[in-house]
Amino acid sequence: MPTSIDVFAKTRGHEREAVLAAAREAGIVPYFHVLTSPAMPVVEMEGSQRIMLGSNNYLGLTDDERVLKGAEDALHRYGTGLTGSRPLNGTTPLHLELEREIAEWMGSEDALVFTTGHQANLGTLGTILGVGDTVVADSGDHASILDGCLLSRAKLRPFRHNRIEKLEKMLQRAERDSGGVLVVVDGVFSMEGDIAPLSAICDLCERYGARLMVDEAHGAGVLGARGAGTTELLGLEDRVDLRVGTFSKSLASCGGFVAGPAEVIEYLRYYSRAFIFTASGVPAALGAALAALRVLRSPEGAAVLARVLENAWRLRDGLAQLGFAVVAPQLLPQVPAVAAAPGVRPDAGGAPTIVTPIVPVLVGDDWKAGLLWRALYDAGVFVNTALHPAVPPGGALLRTSVMATHDEATIDRALEAFAAVKRDFEAEHGPLPGPDQIP
Repeated sequence: MPTSIDVFAKTRGHEREAVLAAAREAGIVPYFHVLTSPAMPVVEMEGSQRIMLGSNNYLGLTDDERVLKGAEDALHRYGTGLTGSRPLNGTTPLHLELEREIAEWMGSEDALVFTTGHQANLGTLGTILGVGDTVVADSGDHASILDGCLLSRAKLRPFRHNRIEKLEKMLQRAERDSGGVLVVVDGVFSMEGDIAPLSAICDLCERYGARLMVDEAHGAGVLGARGAGTTELLGLEDRVDLRVGTFSKSLASCGGFVAGPAEVIEYLRYYSRAFIFTASGVPAALGAALAALRVLRSPEGAAVLARVLENAWRLRDGLAQLGFAVVAPQLLPQVPAVAAAPGVRPDAGGAPTIVTPIVPVLVGDDWKAGLLWRALYDAGVFVNTALHPAVPPGGALLRTSVMATHDEATIDRALEAFAAVKRDFEAEHGPLPGPDQIP
């Protein structure tokens, strides 16, 4: 007898249907707008030039001639696609070179390249963890981490974002579980732009016998003297077991990687279903990622890292002066690795601080966030909008981000647009949250 339940029923009358319809009617849906130019500091989008403050192209390498040549050379040498998985017919010298250079960059024994960054998390967590194990994850971790945790069927024990005392409580509970324990955190959190307190996390992992994995998607190519990420910035490379990253941010391409002990990487090569049962990344993406990594690791890499972080400071300080609710510069430990890193500035008391290229503007209300996004869009500035469940309920924000290739004049023009939009918006809709309302 046929079932009476239609699995498509959930697509009709869902909780967001009415809100989306109203937002479309008002013209404030902030998603799926069409880009018709390269991802540069100023882009062409839907017929107008707009300052791009919504890209993860942190080093601005997507139109770098060396990166374009890397993609072109790979395209002509290997064709448009490899049409097979890595274990079968999908491994080229590009893969091997890229994995070797990523391992050198990360200071790890070995590395494995995945077709996407999402698969890197899915394939690592879904393979390393299993039934009986426990995974302890920050509530602000990227969705791909949660997906990997769920796929593994390990017991998931989340803790409140960056709350060390909550992490310790979860580790204490995990002592009563039967299997191994893995703690997973983002190095730089993709929405908040803040840095995980990795020193304290390492201490707790060592105290409770847990392994630690750090997702450096938004830290690699941004933080540390050689741009290897949060773990390098904080001088903790010998205390973090696994690091995952992506090519779709600073490395100006598409793909992902995991770096760590050789025995773990070898195990993933033969057991990770997300690695084994997917087609190898297209050659052009691999060639671009390898070329971008070589630019970063070249003598000019330090200057590029310094520029993106200088731009982050300029945007963050400018928004704060305009009265927007933006996070304060983040305090860092006084360790040699921090002292050697670009972008670090002393606060009033002389303690080292940093601002990442992700500068969120807290709005709070979802509808106000859509209206504010639209006003900025019309003023020639594109930003990202984060609503629940990407952020907690009532925590809607505009996620701004900078590139190394933004010049001061472009950032200043964007700040002028923010100032004008804020004045007009508050006159019509009431005050926006201020710096004193950051949670």
